[in-house]
This record gives sequence, C-alpha cells and structure tokens, in this order.
Amino acid sequence: MDAIRQSDDRYRTLESFWKGQINSKIWLIDHLEKYYQHLPYNILVCGGWNGVLATLLFNSNLDITRIVSMDIDQNCEEIAYTMNKDYEMQGRFKAITSDMLTYEDYGKHNLIINTVCEHMTTEQYNQWLDKLPTNKRIVLQSNDYFSHKEHVNCKQTLKEFQQDCNLNVDIAATMPTEKYNRFMIIGHKK
Repeated sequence: MDAIRQSDDRYRTLESFWKGQINSKIWLIDHLEKYYQHLPYNILVCGGWNGVLATLLFNSNLDITRIVSMDIDQNCEEIAYTMNKDYEMQGRFKAITSDMLTYEDYGKHNLIINTVCEHMTTEQYNQWLDKLPTNKRIVLQSNDYFSHKEHVNCKQTLKEFQQDCNLNVDIAATMPTEKYNRFMIIGHKK
C-alpha cells in the first residue's frame, strides 16, 4: 500500500497488482519451485516494473541470494525499492533503471527472467537474446493480448512463442486468464 500511496501515478502502480499480473507471477514461481528449487538464485528480472515479482520471489520457497529488478521506466525504481525495502537493507535487492538492450552484467546472474516479451519487437528480442551468456536459466513470458496498445509482439499460440524464442526449451506452458492466454518458456540459450 505504501508503494501505491507514494506513487506519482497511483493507477499505473495499481496495475501491477491486477489479478492477471499477480497470477502470472505466482505461476512462474510455482514452476521454479517445482522444477529448479535446488539452486541458490542470483536473479535478474528484465522489465521488473514495480518490483512485485521480486517481492513474490523473496516470499517463495526458492533459495534466493540476490535479485536485481531492471526496468526502462525510471518511475519504477523508487516503487520497487519501497516494495522490497527489507531486502534492500539486507543487500539482497537492487532496482535499476536501464534498457535491457544496453545492460552489460548478464553474466552475474544464474536466472534471467523476462516477463515482457510482448513489449519487445522481434528485433529487440533477438538483440537482447544475443547479449545473454549460454547455459543461463532463462524464463520468458508473453501473451496473446493483441488489443493492449503497448503490446507490439504478442503470439497467437504457445507453439508460436516456443518457435520464436530461440531457446532450448525445458518447459512450455499456457495459463488462461479472463482476457488472454499467458505463455511461459523456461529454458536456456542455444
């Protein structure tokens, strides 16, 4: 609530708590807990928005040493710090304002999460993927919600998303929501 109250754009901040947003993040965490719990994670969240995914990850059963939440929108950084203040004070959380296409420290993380694939053109996605080291666990999410004005690269189906992601895929899943289907890929770079 403090993050919403302190936000300059309360409605936009509140959007990060919508049912579909929260459910897609919990769904991601459930898959990580089920299949990859044995790793201590140093996580990078690309398109981390207001830090909600980081908060949920810290409150999961995963072994997390550190999370960096990166977003291109500078307004997100302060909100993300409010959301994760305790973890910041422990030295386990950092929010940064950066474009994932210019970020240089991908090698520091053993889990890279990008839940905003629908916000990236195919060219931007491929440029981003080229920057990632091989043998890093990667989680991708996208959807088929074409009517959202900020969505420039939705996929019709999970199969299309899987074919276009250019990863060795370990898990591919679909989560239906009230307005759209959420797609998720977990794998590593080819």
